[in-house]
Amino acid sequence: MILAGDIGGTKANLGLFDVQAGKLVRVVHKRYSSHEHAGLEEVVRHFLQENKAEVTAASFGVAGPVVNNRVQGTNMPWVVDGAEAASFLALKRVRILNDLEATAFGVRELPPHDLETIYPGLPVSDATCVVIAAGTGLGESILFWDGKQHLAMATEGGHADFAPHTPQQADLWRFLCTRGQGVYIELILSGRGFKTVHEFLDPSARHPGFDNPSVDVAPEITQQGLAGTCPVCVATLNLWTEIYGSEAGNFAVRSLARGGIYVAGGIAVKVLPKLIDGRFAAAVRDKGKMDNLLAKIPVYVVLNEECPLIGAAYVAWKGL
Repeated sequence: MILAGDIGGTKANLGLFDVQAGKLVRVVHKRYSSHEHAGLEEVVRHFLQENKAEVTAASFGVAGPVVNNRVQGTNMPWVVDGAEAASFLALKRVRILNDLEATAFGVRELPPHDLETIYPGLPVSDATCVVIAAGTGLGESILFWDGKQHLAMATEGGHADFAPHTPQQADLWRFLCTRGQGVYIELILSGRGFKTVHEFLDPSARHPGFDNPSVDVAPEITQQGLAGTCPVCVATLNLWTEIYGSEAGNFAVRSLARGGIYVAGGIAVKVLPKLIDGRFAAAVRDKGKMDNLLAKIPVYVVLNEECPLIGAAYVAWKGL
């Protein structure tokens, strides 16, 4: 029985997996709020008390830079240590992954119906792929071909600088500069980024919750943007999507991702109608001399939000 976890800034997803006929099969799954618990051990003990099982392997994907099998969460106060997890689970080893590294491993295990092709391109099966995922933060990872299989490599690309691509985006960069913080791409390509872009486009347009820091206004902005009921929300969603596509294209150019771009994370599924209208794919390809290369790179949206959990289970199963 394999215990897997996907630990992020707002949620801690835990699941138990079995291996049947050479495939991972999820037995049980539960989502916890990370802010309501002191750390991984507390959540895991609670989960295993509810679901009696003899765990034989475990792995956890965590949002943050993993060094020596240990990570301090980027958008949460938890410290997750593989040696400590192995101790309280009575296992020889527990692998700690970056959450996007886990997502990348999970992508390779998904059936075709869990992927939405938004641009077909000309995929190369043994070439590098990239995974990008906007959610509480922005995650990026690389799937590289080692000659026999695809292996995942973590990055912290979401904390790299925002690279404006148009005069409007340059104005957004200047707007963010006035807030007295470094202008890194996660400030825009994350849930909190929708409010930032909305306020940039029209500071006078306000919605319920804008003045309450405890309220997540992203769902209202994206819903009104998709429905067309608020012009500023429509413009916000359009600009946000263009920046998302541009960043995905940047990532693909830097890694020569001829195998494809996989767009994961909770936001992608919620704004899927906008991602498939052509705006995202056009922004991916708009790279000057690299247009011809990018025109051949397929773009997929990951529809299964448990992809990082599946990836963590896969790593534990294979002992990677």
